[in-house]
Amino acid sequence: MAVKEVGRKPLIALLTNHDDDIYCFRKELIEGLREAGYYVLISCPYGEKLALMHHIKFLHDNATIDRRGTNPLKDFKLFLHYRRLFAKYRPDVVLTYTAKPNVYGSLAAASLGIPYINNVTGLGSVLYRGRLMQRFVFTLFQIAFRKSSCIFFQNEDNMRLAQKQGIIRGNYELIPGSGVNTEHFVLQEYPDGGNGNEGETVVFNYIGRVLHDKGIDDYIEAAKRIKEKYTNTEFNILGFIEPTEKHYQEKIKILEKQGLIIYRGQQKDVIPFIKRAHAIIHPSTYGEGMSNVLLENASSGRPIITTDNPGCKETVKNGETGMIYHGRNVEALVECIEQFLSLDNEVRKSMGQAGRRYIKEHFSRRIVVEAYLRKIGKLVPK
Repeated sequence: MAVKEVGRKPLIALLTNHDDDIYCFRKELIEGLREAGYYVLISCPYGEKLALMHHIKFLHDNATIDRRGTNPLKDFKLFLHYRRLFAKYRPDVVLTYTAKPNVYGSLAAASLGIPYINNVTGLGSVLYRGRLMQRFVFTLFQIAFRKSSCIFFQNEDNMRLAQKQGIIRGNYELIPGSGVNTEHFVLQEYPDGGNGNEGETVVFNYIGRVLHDKGIDDYIEAAKRIKEKYTNTEFNILGFIEPTEKHYQEKIKILEKQGLIIYRGQQKDVIPFIKRAHAIIHPSTYGEGMSNVLLENASSGRPIITTDNPGCKETVKNGETGMIYHGRNVEALVECIEQFLSLDNEVRKSMGQAGRRYIKEHFSRRIVVEAYLRKIGKLVPK
């Protein structure tokens, strides 16, 4: 879209920290905004996933974001970057996702009198930091969100925590995470499978960033223990290794040589890997806003094995569409996997089908897109 087009129609800015977040979770929202007559400005570090959206017209701002760093100078530069960006394009509404865009994008929008809508994609990990860091992070959110037009929460636990910490001051709403495109993640034919020692190989996937907070260490340990008893199992890891956690590169190489896991790297399309798997294992250490990985797998008809942490437990009907265990408990995870292996394959298939029905009813991305369009419609003059 040429810059000169901006101004003829209202402009909505979306701020996030990774191109994967845009392509995988916000694409339908962007399409919905365009169909509703809005222009769109996307601010995130450039990545190859943006090229996959060539059919959608949007402006792109190549922001530099140190996603996991704590350098105050870099964070201040991010605030200044957003402020210059907003001063140049004067968006009618700013939508913020992930921690740093939520904080510094909100502060920049507020400083220029631009309405903004926040999306809290997870607060759980803050509780496991030191008391001073907790107070600092919550204070940042309090300041950033005080002029928010609406705060969208992805699960009730985060919403209650925000209320307790005094983060909520105005309008807020609970939505089903980022939702899932059930027409893209369709019900897949369920593969044949044995009991882990006889019959077809039973395949498990871990899909997500490779870092401690996502529970990768629990997944690896569980894979080691299961492979000792059930040789006809396969444990895959799909996702990129966080730059701050490079030690996993060597660790994964060793595990692959031992035949314990298979590292598939980051994939543009995870559907072929979901299709050949029997279940998704998501051992999130602290929880999330709402796990998109679980929504996508359940929509595809795959049973879920995950923790009782916020943003994970909501996606499962325990015992019906998957299994829930207490987070950070490897023994409980191993027990769930063994229980899953003991099931008849037709029972596993039925669990997946039940999960598909549950997700279609409660977690469709259409619900999320409509919630945004309603809020934006109230803020942008006709």
